[in-house]
Parts: sequence; structure tokens; C-alpha cells
Amino acid sequence: MVSSEEAPVFAVVGHPNRGKSSVVATLSQNDSIAIALEPGTTRESQTYPLRVDGRTLYTLVDTPGFQRPRRVLEWLEAHSLSASDRPDTVAAFVHQHRDNPRFRDECELLAPIIEGAGIIYVVDGSVPYTAEQEAEMTILRWTGQPSLALINRIGPDDHTASWQSALGQFFQIVRNFDAVRAPFEQHLGLLKAFGQLRPDWEQPLEDAVGFLTRQREDRQWRSAHLIAAALAEMMTHQESRTLPKTLDTAGSDSRQALEARLRERWYQYQREREETLRRDVETLYQHHQIARQEAALSWHHDHDLFSEETRQVWAVSKAYLATAGFGAGAVGGVGIDALTLGHSLGAGALIGGLLGAAGSYFYGDRLAIRALSLGSLKGAGDLQTATFGPVQDLQFGYIVLGRAVDHWWHISQRNHAGREPLELPPSESHWLENLHSETRKAIQQALTRLRKNRKLSHGEQQELEVALHSALEGYSHWRLESIA
Repeated sequence: MVSSEEAPVFAVVGHPNRGKSSVVATLSQNDSIAIALEPGTTRESQTYPLRVDGRTLYTLVDTPGFQRPRRVLEWLEAHSLSASDRPDTVAAFVHQHRDNPRFRDECELLAPIIEGAGIIYVVDGSVPYTAEQEAEMTILRWTGQPSLALINRIGPDDHTASWQSALGQFFQIVRNFDAVRAPFEQHLGLLKAFGQLRPDWEQPLEDAVGFLTRQREDRQWRSAHLIAAALAEMMTHQESRTLPKTLDTAGSDSRQALEARLRERWYQYQREREETLRRDVETLYQHHQIARQEAALSWHHDHDLFSEETRQVWAVSKAYLATAGFGAGAVGGVGIDALTLGHSLGAGALIGGLLGAAGSYFYGDRLAIRALSLGSLKGAGDLQTATFGPVQDLQFGYIVLGRAVDHWWHISQRNHAGREPLELPPSESHWLENLHSETRKAIQQALTRLRKNRKLSHGEQQELEVALHSALEGYSHWRLESIA
């Protein structure tokens, strides 16, 4: 039996292909668990502990599905003398048939239960209730272990009412639970419910709820830290190249070629840094298998960081900029400043809105970036350095921020049973307007400092992280209210 000092163990059982592995994946925060449509994907019991800060909160056992429940029940009924010996009879069945291939799956799923695991019985509410499932539930009741049932509706049909009526006769607790879409609060609700079924589990599961709640808050703070760091790096990034002074850079062709190469590297850095941020947030939430519903980053793709659609979705309006107190002067302009050797150029220069012959439009009217600058390299009289960047446009910061916050929200809300590609659809209205004025002001001040290519102090970085944490909270409330 499981001692009171040990973390609770739950065996997730049911008919084949009813969502058992999905439930395990979600409750154990493990997206590596195989989930397939064909029956029999799980052939051997697998244990998945949920650990937070090195402590195991509970363990889930993913089991094979029942194959011959009525035959098993016939054996049990033939060998039981009274209700008092039913748990021992189930144990005797497992010991006697563990090497019998006909009952291999039943022995696998019953083994952790007779050792003391609680039961999570999973059914598909989109299929009708049958006598086959009644035999399964009877066997589980014979084990004498605490149990609850989850109705995980997979298909479009709804037979929930009949399932509720039947399950209520066999299980102390019956819940509807969509393993793919159930919110975090429902996860905690299941743990609290199990704590009511067995006295020595009440405190461990209460502790587990506290640990998971604190973990979720910590992940939000760490996400704010990751976003703040990426935002600062992307806003202030420069591309540079060291050249001999004897190299002819006076000609317009050579200058344009050099600027084009550095510009290309600058844009590529921004894309790769955003991709790194996304992966960091996904790893933080233990999502390792996500496939995003977007093509490889390219100049003309709608989801690209520098696409026109991206600008339309995430750029702030000029009215918002004016309300924030810094105007829309950073957005606009018509071309590239003339290039002059020897000093910094284009502090407000606007890189053209076209890349190559076709290109795509950037933020606002044009994206303002510090243009190519050539100057002597300190300590090396025969060398010079060419630099491109940083961005001069506050719109760029708001777009990076909006995309990062939106991606965070989808990841924080995503269950580990989800296998569909991650889609990042645009919102219908601008989220910043729903934030507290102090949060918006702190974000604006940080972006303004970064636009001036000023590295944030430790205190300023912390202020930005606090503001972003508040922004994450506000964005989450806004999205959930819009869904409701």
C-alpha cells in the first residue's frame, strides 16, 4: 500500500482509445506521451511523476485499456465468497493471470491499483454507454480503491447525461474534463476532489495545489523576464563589420552593397532572437513538441516579424502614441539619408520600405533604423568599423512585445495533451488599451530609453519586468473575457 509519506499515485484506466493518455499528459505536464487515434497505443503501464522544485507531487500511471472485462468479471464472481474478499480476489486474478496473454492488458492496468493507486476512470462522452463499460466499472469497484470518473468528450455527439447517470452509481466523484482544453483551475479541482476521497491524501494534495499555483505564478514572472530581455536586445541590436581603411567604400555601389549585407544580417538576427524567445517560453512551460502553424520565417509570409499584416495587428495607433505622450514622430519619412564617411549617420534615418525589387511594407509608414555608419576603430589606425542599427522606431518595440505576449498566452493556456499545431491568430482590437495606465506608462518609458540605444539599469530592467508581468495578467484577462 501507499504510505502517508509517499506522494499519491493515480492509475488512469478505461476502455481503449477513450483519452486516457491525454488525461495523463495534461495532469503530468508531459507532452512527450504518445497520443494516437488507433486503439492499443499504450500496451504497458508507464509512470509519470509530476515534480516541482525536485519534489514529486503525485504520480500518474498510464495503463492499457480493458480488453475482456466481462470475462474478468466472470472469473472474479466465480472465485469470490463475499463482498469482504473482493479486493483480495482481484489481486488473486492478477497474480494468477499475469503471464496469460489473453488477460495481459487487464493485469497491467489492475497491478498499480492493487498496490494502492487511486483510480481515474476515463470515458468518452461522445459515444453511448454500454454493458461493456459496466463490467469495467464493476471490476474497479471491487478493488476498493478511491476513485473518480472523468467524462472526456472526444467526438461531436453528446451522451454525457447517460454517462453521468451510470457513473454516479459506481464512483464517488464524476467530472466533465476535456483533457485538451480544460483550464488550469480544473486540474487543481481534480486534485482537491481526490483529497476528499482518502484522508492520508488530503494534505499531500493540498500541498500539490499550492506548489502548482506557485509554479504557475513563477512561470509568469520568468516569462516577463524573458520577454524584457529579448525586447531590450532586439531594440538595441547593431550589426557591425570591421574593414581595412584602404577598402574603397566611397562609391555608392560599394556602400549600398555593404549596407544591404548588414541590413540583411540585422533583420535575420531579429527573427532568430524572436524564435529563441518563443522556444524559451515553451520550454519554461514544459512544451517540447509544439509545431507552430506558420511557415518558415521569410520576408513575405503573413506571420513574419516584418510583414505588413504583422504591423497592422500589433502596431499601436498614432492616437495611442499621442495619448502616451510621445507622439508619432518616430514613424514616417520617405527614404534613406545620404551616407557620409567618418561619423554616425541617420539617427532618425528611415530605411526604405522595400527589400529588393518587391519587398514588403514595414511598421507605420516606414521602419526607422539607424543607417550605416563608418568610423575609425579605436586602437587600430588602419581599420574602420561599419555598423547598422539600432532600431529607432517605437512601433518595432510594441510589435515585438505584442507578438511575445500573445505567444505566451497561448502557451500558458495550452494543455500538454494538445497535439494540434499552435496557431497564433490576430486579435480584433488592441490589447494595450485595456491595461492600467501605470503599466502602459512604464512600458512606454522603457521603450523610449531603448530607442535611444540606452542600456537599461538593473532597476529599470526590474521596473520593465514588473510592468510586463502586469501586462501578461491584463492580456490574459482580456483574451479570456473576449472568448467568454
